[in-house]
Amino acid sequence: TSTYSSPAKSLGDPGITPLSPSHIVKDSDAEDAVEQLFLVVVAIDFGTTSSGYAYSFTKEPECIHVMRRWEGGDPGVSNQKTPTTILLTPERKFHSFGYAARDFYHDLDPTESKHWLYFEKFKMKLHTTGNLTMETDLTAANGKKVKALEIFAYALQFFKEQALKELSDQGGSDFENTEVRWVITVPAIWKQPAKQFMRQAAYKAGMASPENPEQLIIALEPEAASIYCRKLRLHQMIELSSRAPVNGYSPSDTIGTGFTQGKEHVRRNRQSRTFMVENVIGEIWSELEEGDRYIVVDSGGGTVDMTVHQIRLPEGHLKELYKATGGPYGSLGVDYEFEKLLCKIFGEDFIEQFKIKRPAAWVDLMIAFESRKRAAAPDRTNPLNITLPFSFIDYYKKFRGHSVEHALRKSNVDFVKWSSQGMLRMSPDAMNALFKPTIDQIIQHLSEVFDKPEVTNVKFLFLVGGFAESPLLQQAVQSAFGSRCRVIIPQDVGLTILKGAVLFGLDPAVIKVRRSPLTYGVGVLNRFVEGKHPPEKLLVKDGTRWCTDVFDKFISADQSVALGETVTRSYTPAKPSQLVIVINIYSSEQDNVSFITEPGVKKCGTLRLDLTGTDAAVPNRREIKTLMQFGDTEIKAMAVDVATSKSVKVGIDFLNY
Repeated sequence: TSTYSSPAKSLGDPGITPLSPSHIVKDSDAEDAVEQLFLVVVAIDFGTTSSGYAYSFTKEPECIHVMRRWEGGDPGVSNQKTPTTILLTPERKFHSFGYAARDFYHDLDPTESKHWLYFEKFKMKLHTTGNLTMETDLTAANGKKVKALEIFAYALQFFKEQALKELSDQGGSDFENTEVRWVITVPAIWKQPAKQFMRQAAYKAGMASPENPEQLIIALEPEAASIYCRKLRLHQMIELSSRAPVNGYSPSDTIGTGFTQGKEHVRRNRQSRTFMVENVIGEIWSELEEGDRYIVVDSGGGTVDMTVHQIRLPEGHLKELYKATGGPYGSLGVDYEFEKLLCKIFGEDFIEQFKIKRPAAWVDLMIAFESRKRAAAPDRTNPLNITLPFSFIDYYKKFRGHSVEHALRKSNVDFVKWSSQGMLRMSPDAMNALFKPTIDQIIQHLSEVFDKPEVTNVKFLFLVGGFAESPLLQQAVQSAFGSRCRVIIPQDVGLTILKGAVLFGLDPAVIKVRRSPLTYGVGVLNRFVEGKHPPEKLLVKDGTRWCTDVFDKFISADQSVALGETVTRSYTPAKPSQLVIVINIYSSEQDNVSFITEPGVKKCGTLRLDLTGTDAAVPNRREIKTLMQFGDTEIKAMAVDVATSKSVKVGIDFLNY
């Protein structure tokens, strides 16, 4: 027998066998037609480094309001979003989020602060954890562990309360959660468990419930960006192409002037947080024809996602042509390089200790670096100064017995100097070198995507996300791909995803076709065929020879699935007298799967249909219909006994198996 136990043998033989050739039915169930009416759509862009929300009333969908200003913003950084940081009290209760959390933590005495739990950049954990479950932990700055689900739920609850409060203040009466449709954005390259995890956290935060799942939409970041980019007018973007002068500027000065103009435009509008999204297809879009392709590169703090979309006219629905790809090449990579540089100058042992002993000062140093990081540009000539916190200088002297200045002189890092005002002076080349590894990875990945057959003749490349604000990244993308397609950056590029997510919540039907990230199927018994089936899979039952563990495919990875599409298969009990039927659902990242025992096949759902108590007049080949419906990030499965219409439903679950 095979090393794995076969489901048919272990489950007291509730085995099933395929009855009919498979077919796909497109039908929208009558029960799905009960469309709920929400007064407002609130989208939350839960980013690796910063987060924010925006909303729009369904009555006036052309106005998108970005959240009110946050307390305690940093100099040199615009505050439409707040840092994704969270602080829990020593008793592990929620204390504060964002700038407030950071500043409070910062002001604590070091003797106290070591008992408080401070978390930052924790979203990456969902991307990097291979076997994510409801029990996965996150580590606070002081080394203590807390369940990730709790932290995410606290953060979402914070946004929920902020948004409801702002809506109530604005409307003069209390806003109820039931009146809101929530949209949360996640990277497209996240695996299914991480997407499900976000939904579970939102349920825990009280935004929606398993009974009312459509109140919450999980939107994919580059898709949201794509929806927003369709509405852009020429004055709302900066084109980096080398082809033609834009608005009368020749390309050589576009990068600089386009941006200063852009900044002016944004500065004048800084006070108003309402963006008008004209209900038009933008000019750029009107140049696109049926079947045209464009690529959206969403570069954020933690990850970079790429999606290739194609236009389907007349309504301009989007079709995803190429399964989202990308990787952890966000701007955090630049922070990591800075940390490596500090280790090189001051010693890894010191930096490790400093982070543990003076966590608040370390956070300070990274904030100082963040605002200088934003000043890096390809043509910059003057050095960038980074203030070292006093406790860094002080602690270094205690730790090493000599000064920071001495360390800089002694280290042969010649492009970083010590300035008399107590700052690290970095030459522009030194700063650009910190960006290089991350930018190189992005360009490398994009080149690979451009070489794929699905990606020929891409007309536009939209560069969006927080990291897209970096002139260094802009220049690299432009010089690598400007000859192949037009490189375009929306004006307030950091808010593109947020606004697109609001538009998506107002009209979720706009994305019509996605690529399935996984192959799905069920475990069945097939008649055993000598020579075709491996002998160790043979199971003889009542004189019939069965092959066990067969993976009967519903849909394969990378296949196009329309949202809401239902795939149906019919099965029959392997033994006519069987009264309990168990259908196990499996998934795999591979396309070609023959048996459920192959490596990489994971169980992600079970349908248990109990047929006891049904009357005797049942046909001897009883038909059990199994349906899988592909939704936004959830997949629902259902089994129906055709003779009696008895049915069971289950949501596919990647976290609990």
